[in-house]
Amino acid sequence: MPQIPAPSRRGLLFGTAAVSAGALLTACTSNEQKKSDDAAADNAPVADDKPGKAVTIGFAGPQADHGWLNAINQNAKSRAEKYSDVTLEITEGSNDTAAQIGQVQTLINKKVDVLVILPADGKALTQVGLQAMKAGIPVVNLDRIFASPQAYRCWIGGDNYGMGLNAGNYIGEQLKDKPDAKVIELAGLDNLELTKQRTQGFDDALKNFPNIRKVARQAADFTVESGQAKMAQLLQAQSQFDALWNHDDDQGVGALRAIAQAGRDDFLMVGGAGAKSAMDAIKAGDSVLKATVLYPPTMAASAIDLARALGQGKGVSGMAELEIPASLTLYSAVVTKDNVDEYLPTGFN
Repeated sequence: MPQIPAPSRRGLLFGTAAVSAGALLTACTSNEQKKSDDAAADNAPVADDKPGKAVTIGFAGPQADHGWLNAINQNAKSRAEKYSDVTLEITEGSNDTAAQIGQVQTLINKKVDVLVILPADGKALTQVGLQAMKAGIPVVNLDRIFASPQAYRCWIGGDNYGMGLNAGNYIGEQLKDKPDAKVIELAGLDNLELTKQRTQGFDDALKNFPNIRKVARQAADFTVESGQAKMAQLLQAQSQFDALWNHDDDQGVGALRAIAQAGRDDFLMVGGAGAKSAMDAIKAGDSVLKATVLYPPTMAASAIDLARALGQGKGVSGMAELEIPASLTLYSAVVTKDNVDEYLPTGFN
C-alpha cells in the first residue's frame, strides 16, 4: 500500500459523486437507494445524478483475511448496489498471485467495461494490468500500486507515509512540554514497503520535537496474536515510556490485551487504520488508546465511483479537466475523542 504524492489534500468531487468532508473520498452517488450493511457508504453524502450508460465493473482483491481487507470488499459491494446502471462482477479473492492473475484474466475474457484491482502483490500483478489496458479495459488500481503506470488508468489509495507523519505529530503535540519524553513503535510486517513508509513518516515527524526520543521498535504481523505477543515483549523491555504508536488496529486489539494484562496505564497509545473497535475505545476514554490514524477502506467505494465514471466517459465534477485524475491519495486523518463521532460510521470490524 504505497504512498503516492497527491496534488491536493482537499476534498474532491469526482466521477458523479461528492466526496465526504475530511478528504476521506467516500463518495456516494445514488440512483436507487438500497439498504446496505456498510455504514461508511451509507453515511457518505449523496449528489444529484441520473442513471447513465450501463457499466459492468470487474472487482478483484486479495483474500479478506484481515478486518481492513474485508471492509474493502464490503465497501465495493455496497457502493455498486447503489447504482442501477452498475453491474459488479466480483472475484472470490486470493493471496496467491497466480490465482488472482487467473481471476483477473477471467474478467478480461468476460469483456467487463472497467476493472478495479487491489493486487495481493502489485509487482506480480503488473502484467495482467497491462493486459487489461491493452485490451481496452481501463483499470482502477486500488491501493497496492502496480510497478508500471501503464498498467492502470487511475490509482487511488492510502497514504502510508502520511499515517506515520500524522501519528508522530499528534504524539509530539501531546508530549511537547515533557522533557526527555520517550516513545515506542509497534510496527507491521517489516518486509512490506508500506511498513517502512509508516515508520519513516513517524520518524520524520518526531524530528520536529527535539525533546522526544524513540527508544524501541518491534515489528508484528498485522494480527491480534502477534500484536499481543510483540507488545508484551516491548512492555517487558521498556519499564517507562510516554507514548506508543501501533501501525494497525487489528494487531492493536492484541496490544491492548497485553497492556491490560501488564496493568500499565502510564502512557498514551495511537492506533492505525480506523477499526470500529479502536474508535469505540477512543470514545469510551477508558484505555490508553487516545487516537487512531485513518487508512480508510472507503477507498474501495470511491474506486467504484471512479470506475463508473470511466465506463460512462465522465470526468470529475467540480474540476475543469475533462478526465478523471491519474492518482488520488487519501488523507490520513487523526481520530480523537473530539471528532470520533464524525468518523465512527467509517469504522470497520
